[in-house]
Amino acid sequence: MTEVLDDTHAPSVQARYARCIENSRRIRWDIDRDVIQARSFSAQDTFMPEGLSFVDRLAPMLDAPDRRYLGQVQGRTYANMFGLVERFIGAKMLEISRHHWLGDQTALEALVRFTDEELKHQELFRRIDVLLAQCMPPGYRFVPEPNTVAEFVLGKSTWAVLALTCHIELFSQVHYRESIASAAHLSPLFKDVFRFHWMEESQHAVLDELEWQGEDARVDEAQRDAAVDDLIALVAGIDGMLQAQAAADTAYFSATRPGATPLSDAHADEVQATLLAAYRWQYILSGVAHPHFQSLLGRLATAPQIERIRKALATLA
Repeated sequence: MTEVLDDTHAPSVQARYARCIENSRRIRWDIDRDVIQARSFSAQDTFMPEGLSFVDRLAPMLDAPDRRYLGQVQGRTYANMFGLVERFIGAKMLEISRHHWLGDQTALEALVRFTDEELKHQELFRRIDVLLAQCMPPGYRFVPEPNTVAEFVLGKSTWAVLALTCHIELFSQVHYRESIASAAHLSPLFKDVFRFHWMEESQHAVLDELEWQGEDARVDEAQRDAAVDDLIALVAGIDGMLQAQAAADTAYFSATRPGATPLSDAHADEVQATLLAAYRWQYILSGVAHPHFQSLLGRLATAPQIERIRKALATLA
């Protein structure tokens, strides 16, 4: 079993919580003043970098304007997906803050700030969807219902939920640093949304790691083994959600692509397969492949448990 992370006897752990508070205070931003700044989106904007959207795989079947529009559809889903996951992440962090209620008040403040920021992020992404709707044709549908998804996720063990959350926070960092930040051709507003989101998520990734390790210290071997099954079930649930959204986004793209007829069945199948591959990379595989997530999982799970996870993921690659 992992060494217990007792706040009162581990100053280095408490210092990490304290640094998260310091950073949270320093970079605190406002949706209107700092992010949106009275700006809007345009039908000519590019939202997603090709390294995340995979739209270049569809050339020459789709011309450049079509690929840009498909990237816009993906960008809208990308924003909505973050709004979705933050519904259950905020709720879980508020729930597990109870471990610190009568203990380390530094850790408690860090988690309260985390929850407050996740609520702000949900509002940001709701507002971004409204702005995106103003420059895109009607008919877009975000399939998953946030509360239904949150109830499913929060019904699993805390160990599994924290593993999933840590994975999400890490891939959000990678997406911004390695793809979005360096793409000069993207919408400035879209880039700013994810720049400010990244700034606060950097602290959240640290807190996820600390809380996951703390939860690991509270469970026994049988509970951890069951939690690994829960994590696999969560990934399978997310994949089912991605399959449904890829189908919905394909139908919307086909019906609304500017100045063009709907896609043939064969072309629609190719677009849907590409969207699903992109979504699986964005929301599952890029996080699992993150070296720090691999390192954490290697410390908190046994080799047979990791192999079970690997086999479950192999069907998605």
